[in-house]
This record gives sequence, C-alpha cells and structure tokens, in this order.
Amino acid sequence: MDMNELNSRSQSTTKVYLKVRPERLGVLIGEGGKTLKQLELRTRTRITVDSVNCSLVIEPATPEVTADMLLKASDFVKAIDAGFSPDKAERVLEEDQILVIIDLKEIVGNSPNHLQRVKGRIIGEEGRVKTNIEQATDTYISIYDDIVAIIGDYDNAYLAREAIEMIIMGREHSTVYKYLDKRVRELKRRKATEFWIRKP
Repeated sequence: MDMNELNSRSQSTTKVYLKVRPERLGVLIGEGGKTLKQLELRTRTRITVDSVNCSLVIEPATPEVTADMLLKASDFVKAIDAGFSPDKAERVLEEDQILVIIDLKEIVGNSPNHLQRVKGRIIGEEGRVKTNIEQATDTYISIYDDIVAIIGDYDNAYLAREAIEMIIMGREHSTVYKYLDKRVRELKRRKATEFWIRKP
C-alpha cells in the first residue's frame, strides 16, 4: 500500500492490514506488550493483533494521524518480520529512513540450494560481507528466511541494495567493494555540494 492509496481514503476508514511470520509475532509484541505499545505511542496508531492468524491491523488512534505515520508503523512491523530486532527496526521510524526489501526468490528462484548459496555470499564468512556493506553505506541489513531487508536513508539504502544485487548476480566481492567505495565518495561529494548551495 503506497502513500497515494492511503491519502485517497478518509481517516475514518484508513487501515493497513499485515501478516507476520508466526515466529516473529512475539518479537513484535514484546514482553508484556511493551514493543507494540511503544510503536503505537510513537506513531499515534492503534494496532490490533490476531495471534491465531498472525495478522494485524494498523489504524489511526486520532484524526490527526497522517498517512506517513501509518506507513512508518507498517515499515516497523515489516522490519521486525524481516528479522530485525526492535532496537534496529526503530530506526525506520525516523523521518529520513526507509525500509527496502529484496525477495531472493523473485531473483534466483525457489531452489533451496541456490537460495542458501546466495545468502551465504551476501553474509560472507563470519558475517564479514554483510558487515562491510552496512559500514560502507551506514545501513542495517537483515538476511532472514528468503528475504534481505535494508534500513537506511534513501540514497544509502538503495546503494546497499545495488551492492547486494551485484553479489546475487555473481559479481566478485572485491568488485562490489570497489563499486561501493566509488559510489560512497560520489554521494559524500554530492551531499557536501548540496549543503553549501543551501547554506545562506
């Protein structure tokens, strides 16, 4: 559900429906419901959980709640479902942060062996490849089930996605690192230029 779809509905009828993996539902709710309650407070939403069907409904708690708040709450839930801890998922609630999800099956197919091999290349020995991409792009990355999820600002999240897709397509890790280094420097130069242009 995108912003335009949410904005096209009246506040009284706007709801977001989501499914959550059974094993992630407890993480989302938190001990004594703490995590879910904090999410409701941060986004000013009301979240109803159906534990039997592992589904939930997100709706505005007040008429002032914007579509963006609903989307942020939705992204938090999706981040938890994608394997992030609540502490890391919380980052997506910040205004300039987004969640990007890559469905590995859509790219490499359903072969369990192929999926496992690709996930192994993305993670790397002792998690080094994943960590290197996170550090280079200032993002959080989760590889869970058959998806890869990324949290970061728009430019960095999509740069991390590019790097991961290069790895999925079989590019050497050294080639990916060189590409990342070049693109990170370009982004830093661009942001520095934008800062000085905006500066009064």
